Amino acid sequence: MIREIITIAISVLSATGILGIGTKSILNRMQKQDARQKALEYGVQALLRDRMLHCYNKYIDAGFAPIYAKENYENMYRQYHELGGNGVMTHLHEEFMALPTEKGETV
Repeated sequence: MIREIITIAISVLSATGILGIGTKSILNRMQKQDARQKALEYGVQALLRDRMLHCYNKYIDAGFAPIYAKENYENMYRQYHELGGNGVMTHLHEEFMALPTEKGETV
């Protein structure tokens, strides 16, 4: 009877230790995945911002933006904000979307 109790107690303590190690390992892996996910989000956000700035400068200089460019810009702008982008790009977005769609067209 005492041996059984000791065996059960050792089993419980061993299992608790193993579960603790396993839990710690899982938590560490989750933290690394969260950090990686955040880095990917920030990276995509930075790339979207770069592309929007590039398009903005290109089409502002041209004086117009074709419909396909505006659709693409709008999509980038929405995704940028979904990823937590701040309002700095809002003014540029408004200016870009106000451009005429054809050269020589007035708004």
